[in-house]
Amino acid sequence: MSAPLVALTGATGFVGRHLLSDLRAHGYRVRLLLRRPTEGAPDADSAVIGDLARPMNMSRALDGVDAIVHSAGIAHAMSGRPEDDYRTVNTEATIALARAAERSGVRRFVFLSSVRAQTGPCADGVVDEGRAPAPTDAYGRSKLAAEDGLTGLGLDWAALRPVLVYGPGVKGNMASLVRLATTPWPLPLGGLRGRRSLLALENLAEAVRIVIAADGRLCRPYLVADDGAWTLPEMIGVMRRGRGMKPMLVPVPQALVAGLLRATGRGEAAERLTGDLVVETRALKALGWRPVVATPDGLAALARDRAA
Repeated sequence: MSAPLVALTGATGFVGRHLLSDLRAHGYRVRLLLRRPTEGAPDADSAVIGDLARPMNMSRALDGVDAIVHSAGIAHAMSGRPEDDYRTVNTEATIALARAAERSGVRRFVFLSSVRAQTGPCADGVVDEGRAPAPTDAYGRSKLAAEDGLTGLGLDWAALRPVLVYGPGVKGNMASLVRLATTPWPLPLGGLRGRRSLLALENLAEAVRIVIAADGRLCRPYLVADDGAWTLPEMIGVMRRGRGMKPMLVPVPQALVAGLLRATGRGEAAERLTGDLVVETRALKALGWRPVVATPDGLAALARDRAA
């Protein structure tokens, strides 16, 4: 029998590129659903060009597809109207693609949602899927609205809610942290105590494959994170040791660091640095998923890659 065919969106992005490579390495055939032709597009078995926001006729694109992995979306508003941008791309396009998948008889729709559909940037206690979702921004609301839209379909689906993902080519806040950690200077961050779950790219890819192959109907969200939770000083220390450096972290009181950030208009950064966001992945592990990379090993490798 031929290998299962997976249709993948977002294959030119940070996460999507890794998912494409991982799926092919594990024997899946992959068809890319691309918005436009791109130079240097990643290698796949086939590709179809079209606008996911207006999938008028996706029958050809989804012909013979066993599962869709939908990783395309936006994390930052483009027009200055966050609710509109996020709703159009993250919610409406997701539901339109899922409807097309249902019409085409696709077995399972795997949606890369976000922990921000579950909670804000920080949360008291350990978060699991049993806690009522309470997104605090337009991005999180758009992801939760897409999940809600999936529940109204007959299609079998699973929404993965990853925490902050790290790995080669990472951008945004994690890239800034790696740059900071790989400087040769002492840092006044040793007093920060907020604990956060992280997620290695390899562990996210493992979760995607587990969900694609799982038996029975799923139709639910799954939080995804490495085992354990880490303070910012611990993350920096691991990365610096990965480069053969000493941690060099000065224990400035957390309240002082947070106060300085708020005074300069960076209140959310203060919240992220001092608050907790720890998630439980029991539901995903019940499907057989286990992290293949430990956070200290992944962060150390990320720091070494930057040095290369």
